[in-house]
Amino acid sequence: MTYTKYSASGNDFVIFHTFIEKNYANDAIKLCNRTEGIGADGLVVIVPSNEADFKWQFYNSDGSDAAMCGNATRAVSHYAFTNNLVASNEMQFLTGAGLIKSHVENDIVETQLTAPKVVKDEFTQDGFSWYLVDTGVPHLVTIVDDLELYNHDLCAKMRYEHNANVNFAKIENGIIKVRTYERGVEGETLACGTGMAACFLRANNLGLVKDSTFVYPKSGEELTLSKKNGAIYFKGAVKKVFVITI
Repeated sequence: MTYTKYSASGNDFVIFHTFIEKNYANDAIKLCNRTEGIGADGLVVIVPSNEADFKWQFYNSDGSDAAMCGNATRAVSHYAFTNNLVASNEMQFLTGAGLIKSHVENDIVETQLTAPKVVKDEFTQDGFSWYLVDTGVPHLVTIVDDLELYNHDLCAKMRYEHNANVNFAKIENGIIKVRTYERGVEGETLACGTGMAACFLRANNLGLVKDSTFVYPKSGEELTLSKKNGAIYFKGAVKKVFVITI
């Protein structure tokens, strides 16, 4: 098997394509292991689809499946285009959360994410004001003045109570900085695309940022989140780290 490792804003993924659609959870655990495997936050398997250019199966590093991953949508789009799995740099593919549309231009990829759904409007818990929205997967968002307020134990507690990823966001000069605790990883990640989208949606709804703004995850890389006709677009660079045959 030939595998490709990608990095998208600090989120890393192992990607391969196949005609065989089956459960690859054990493969995800082995391949994503950072000591004895390739090492990644997740595994993406591309399989054929009759409804779109292709379909993906996405697994977290612990083998659990996830409906969506924003950064992975950009990485897999670049992989599909550079491996000639699609006819052009414009494509659409199926995820567990629905259809994703994307555009590849060199190493910059913009994807139209699935329509967000507000699960629970503003509520207070453990001294913070929270907002729960599904941007492909559920995300808790709290807006703070200091990102050092991010607390691992609190995030782990909130994650299990609400079955959601947990995001601390800070608005600074019209841009958003984000720290995310991610399910499946069970800890803070360098970046989470759907988490950044959730933070952008919350800040935009509150009038704190414009309909297009820069967002910076913990990795420090610059991404653009935009809202056009009610849809959320996510744009940024991806990097093919290496290709390996095992």
